[in-house]
Amino acid sequence: MTLVVPLSSFRRGDLALAGGKGANLGELIAGGFPVPAGFVVTTAAYDLVAAGHATRAYFEKLEIPETLRGAILTAYRELGGGPVAVRSSATAEDLPGAAFAGQQDTYLNVVGEDGLIDAVRRCWGSLWSERAVAYRDRLGLDHAEVRIAVVVQRMVAAEAAGVMFTADPVTGDRGRLVVDAGTGLGEAVVSGLVTPDHYVLTPRGEIAEFAPGRREVVVRALAGGGVSHETGDGAPAERLPGGVLRELAGLGTAVARHFGRPQDIEWTYAGGEVSLVQARPMTALPPPPLGKLGPIRRKLGTVLMEYLPVRPYPIDMSTWVPYGPAGLMAQVTRNFGLRGAFDHFIEEQDGVAYRLVPPRPHPSAKLLVAPLLIFAKARRYDPARWSGDPRFQRYLDDVRELTKLDLAALPWPELVRTPRRVLAAVRPVAGLRTDYLPRSGLSLLRLRAALKLLGRTDLFGALIAGARTRTSDANRALEELAEEARTTGALARDPMPEAFQAALREFLAEYGHREGASPLLVTPPTWADGPETVLDLIKVLAAEPPRSEPGDDAMDRLLAHPRLRGARKRDKMVRKVHAARAGIAFREDSHFSFTMPLPALRRSIVEIGRRLRDAGVLDAPEDVFHLRLEELEAIEDVTALGDEQGRRLRASATARAARREELAGVRLIDPRAVFPARDAGDALVAGTPASAGTATGPVKVVRDPSEFGRLEPGDVLVCPYTNPSWTPLFQRAAAVVVDTGGITSHAAIVAREYGIPAVMGTGEGTSLLADGRQVTVDGGSGVVVEAR
Repeated sequence: MTLVVPLSSFRRGDLALAGGKGANLGELIAGGFPVPAGFVVTTAAYDLVAAGHATRAYFEKLEIPETLRGAILTAYRELGGGPVAVRSSATAEDLPGAAFAGQQDTYLNVVGEDGLIDAVRRCWGSLWSERAVAYRDRLGLDHAEVRIAVVVQRMVAAEAAGVMFTADPVTGDRGRLVVDAGTGLGEAVVSGLVTPDHYVLTPRGEIAEFAPGRREVVVRALAGGGVSHETGDGAPAERLPGGVLRELAGLGTAVARHFGRPQDIEWTYAGGEVSLVQARPMTALPPPPLGKLGPIRRKLGTVLMEYLPVRPYPIDMSTWVPYGPAGLMAQVTRNFGLRGAFDHFIEEQDGVAYRLVPPRPHPSAKLLVAPLLIFAKARRYDPARWSGDPRFQRYLDDVRELTKLDLAALPWPELVRTPRRVLAAVRPVAGLRTDYLPRSGLSLLRLRAALKLLGRTDLFGALIAGARTRTSDANRALEELAEEARTTGALARDPMPEAFQAALREFLAEYGHREGASPLLVTPPTWADGPETVLDLIKVLAAEPPRSEPGDDAMDRLLAHPRLRGARKRDKMVRKVHAARAGIAFREDSHFSFTMPLPALRRSIVEIGRRLRDAGVLDAPEDVFHLRLEELEAIEDVTALGDEQGRRLRASATARAARREELAGVRLIDPRAVFPARDAGDALVAGTPASAGTATGPVKVVRDPSEFGRLEPGDVLVCPYTNPSWTPLFQRAAAVVVDTGGITSHAAIVAREYGIPAVMGTGEGTSLLADGRQVTVDGGSGVVVEAR
C-alpha cells in the first residue's frame, strides 16, 4: 500500500492518489519549476485510517497506526526535518470546475514530529468541516467519492509572498498577469487579512498598473513553530524589485502554457529566490475580451444578449439552440445568401456553454440575386394572411399530436426519440419565415419612407405599436384574470375559487407555452410548467385598476397632416400603416406560434431525466440538462443500462454541473463589447432612446421571471433583458430601463404601445441602479437621472 510518496513522483493525472494540490505540484516539479521539496501522505493513507468515519472530531482524536506514523516521520526526516508547511489536497479540488479554495485546512511553520502528525490529522478532519461539506453540496459532489491527501513541504520563511493570476480575473484579458503581494507569509494575502500591493503586469514583467497596499497585518513564522499575526504600520511596503516581477511574469506565463489554461498561483520570495507553492486552474474567469466589434456584429450581439440572458445547458446546446428560433433564422438568412448570421454564436468549454461570440456573417453567391428573391416573395406572400398557409396548418396539427403524448407511458425507445420529433416538427417553419418576412420588412421601410417625406418619422414607433398581436392578446387576457382576482380576492384565498382556477387553466391552455427566461432555450420553465410566474403577473396587475386601453392617437395625428387632406391620400397612408402593422404582427405572432412545441420538448427531456434518476444515474430529473441529446439517444434501454455507461453519464453530468456552478457569476459576454460606454454626463445611466416621455419613480430591479411579483405600480422597472413574457409588467411600470435590446425589441415596442418611457441597451443599468432609488427616466434622450 502506497502511503507516503515524494512530491516529485506525481503528475497531474495522479489526482486519485495525491489530490489536486499534490498532483499539480508534482507536475510543476517535473516541468522544472521552482517548488519547495516535500512529500505526500496519500489518499491510501486516508482510506487506511478513515474506516468509514466522516466527522472532523474523529480525525482530530485519531491515533495513527504505527506503520503509517513511521512512514510519515521517515519522509519528514529525509526532508531534513525542521519547519514544514502542511496542506490539504482533496481529490475534488484544484479542478477546472471546482477550485475548493480555502475549503480544507493548511498549517504553516509546523515544527517537530508530534506537530506534523497532529497537522496531518487536522487536514484529514478538515475534509468534513461544515464549510467543506456545504461547498460539495452546492456543487452536487458525492461525499463518499471525495478523499483527501496531505502535502508536506519545506517551509519558506518568506520576505514577501502572495498570489498571481496569469490572466486578468476582472476583464479576462489573457495578455495581463495580476500579482497581489504582501510582506511576510502569504497567508495574509490569501485569507484577505491585508490590502496587498496590486500589480498588473505584461508577460515580460513590465508594470501596466500598480496600486499600493496598506500592510494592516504581517504574518511571520515563529522560531518554535506556528505563526504570528503582527499589526502592521499601515504604510505601503517597498515595491517588489523589477527582477522579481519579471521572474514572476515569466514563471506565470510558463505555468499557464504548461497546464494549457490560466492559473491561480501562490508564490513566495525569500533570499533572492522565487518559489511556487501552489498552482490551480483559475475559476470564474471571464471570457477573453472580444475586442472592438463592427456595427453588424454589435447589432447581432444586441439581439443575442436579449434572447440569452442565462447560460444554456448542454441539452439546450444540442436541441433548441441550433433548431429553435435562432436555428430557424440561420436558415432564413442562408436562404437569402448570408451565411453565419445566427450560427455557432456560443463557444463551449469543458462541455459547458462558455461565452457568447457575436457571429461574423459572410455573403454567398446567392446574395447577388437576393433582391430579386425578396421582391418576388414580397409580391406573393402577404403577412396579413400567413396563418392560413397550409404549411402552418400542418405544423399546428403536428404540435397538437406532440402535446397529446402521454410521456410517462411511452416505452423508452419512443420516449428518447420524442425530442427529435419535436425538432423535426419545427423545421418547416424556416420556409414560412423565408416567404413572409420580405413583405414584412418592405412594408416597414415603405412606411418609414412615407413618414420621412411628411417630416413625421417621430410617429413611426407609435404607429407600428398599434398592431394587434398574440402578445397583446395575452396581456388583455391577463388583465381580465387580474380584474377577477381584484374583485373576488381570489389570490388571497386558499384554495383559490374554482371559477378563477378554471379561467387560469384556460389561459394556460392558450398561452402556457410562452417562454419564461428565453425563447432560445428549452430548460427554463414555460408559463405552463411554472404557473407561479403567471400568478405573480396577475398579482402585479391586480394591485390597481387597469390603465385605459391605448388608443390610436398616432394614426389620428398622422392623418391630420396638411398633405393628407384628400381621402385617397389618407386611404393610401392607412394601408401603408396597416401593412407595416401586419409585418410587426407576423414577427410577433410567428414567434408566439413557433414556440408552441417548447412544453412538449421540455417535458420529454424531464421524463427522460426522471427515468435516469430511477435507474440511479442521476440524483434529480433536471440533472439531465447537463447531458447532450446524443448522449441520451445512445442509451438503448434505460432499465438495462450498464454500470460503465451509467458511471460515464453521471460523471459527465457532475463535472458539467461543477463547471457551470463555477461560471455562475460570469457573464456570457461583457455588455461593454456590445453597448460601448456612452458619455452620460450627470446621468446615472445612459442607453438607447426607445420610447419617448419622462417618468419619475422608485427603482425596482427585476432580474428574472421569479421576481415578477416584486414590482409595484409606479415602479421604474430595471431589468437585464425582456421578452414577450415580461410585457404585462409594462402595464404597471412607470418606465422601463433594460441592460440589453434596442429600439426594435419587444420591450421597446410594447413600451411605446403603453406610452411609457423606455431606455434600452444601458449595458449595466441593473448594476448601477439600486432598489428604492428615486430616478427620472427620459425615454427621448435615453438617460436616467437622479430625481429632483
